Order: sequence, then structure tokens, then C-alpha cells
Amino acid sequence: MGEATQVSSLPLPPMQYVGLYTDDNVQRGRAPSPPRPLHEGYSMFGVPFHGEEPVIRPLESQGIRRLYPQNYEHKKELKKLNHSLLVNFLDMVDVLIRCPDTSKRLEKKEDMSLLFVHMHHLINEFRPHQARETLRVLLDMQRRQRLDTAHRFHKHLDKVREILQNTLSVLPEPEPSAAWQQPSQATGAASSSQGQSPVQGHC
Repeated sequence: MGEATQVSSLPLPPMQYVGLYTDDNVQRGRAPSPPRPLHEGYSMFGVPFHGEEPVIRPLESQGIRRLYPQNYEHKKELKKLNHSLLVNFLDMVDVLIRCPDTSKRLEKKEDMSLLFVHMHHLINEFRPHQARETLRVLLDMQRRQRLDTAHRFHKHLDKVREILQNTLSVLPEPEPSAAWQQPSQATGAASSSQGQSPVQGHC
């Protein structure tokens, strides 16, 4: 009998992919092209998947017996599963104390595994809602940060305007410079000389 194939539950180290995309490989066109979309089945971590399947597959498609009805309330069913899990755990402890070699131990183990699978499945059905809620909270946080930044910007802008206005109000009035006085004096002297020349000529 051949040995069972070991399948890792984690992806391979990233260096095995990074090493294929060196600068030399990219320039020479040796880097692998992006993978094409898969339209058929594929295996990921040892679990078969199909491209047209929903993100969260029903229990029946995985060969698991459903313990709750088709129409259900997540919160109510999770509480019931949690209660059943605690009861089965206490029963298993009692079996281990009284007769650990009996087959009931394996039965309780399978029952607890089935309950855990159902609880995990119900929790996974909340993932799309969790993703939408996380995105909503992130966008709301970004909106509040931008509004706060805009508010602080306008506050600083008003403060700068106030400082400039106060600075302009305390500046002294500009005095006339000497360059403006000299032409006026020269003009006055010229006019006085012109006014005296006819008198001297008349004498």
C-alpha cells in the first residue's frame, strides 16, 4: 500500500515565486505569464473546488449532513449548536471516566466534529457581511479624517488671514522720500527764476 500524499495547509514560501521574476528574467521575457482564469475544477490545499461554485459552499455539496433547517436564524442556531456541543463534551467525559474503551467514545467524537463543522460553516456565512461592514467602517473613518483635515486647514487659514490683517493695520504710513521732494524744489526754483527775468530785462 502506497504512502498517503502529504498536502500542506499553507502556501509555498514566496521566494519560490519571487525568484522567477528577477530583473534579468523580466527583461528577457522569461518571467512566467499571469495564470489564466480557471473554468474547470482545481485543488487548493488538498480540497477540490470548481470555478462556478459559490464562495461558501453548501454543506450538502461537501457530503455533510445538515443539522438545522434551510430557513434559519444564525444567532439562534449557533446558540443551539454551542449548547449541544457542551452536552456532548460532558457525555464524552462521562464515557471516558466509566468505560474509555467503548465505541461510544468514537461516536461522541464524531458528533462533536460534526457540530464543530456546522458552527464553522455558520460563522463563515457571516464573512461577506463582515467584509462589507469592514469596508463601510473603513470608508467612514477615511471620510471623518478628511473632514477633520479640511476643518483644521480652514482654521489655520483663518488664523493666517487674521495675522496678516493685524500686521497690515500696525504698519506705519509711508513717508514721502527725498526723490519726490527734489523735483518739486527744482520746479519751484525754475519758476522763480522765470518770474524774475522779465523784471531784470525791463530795468
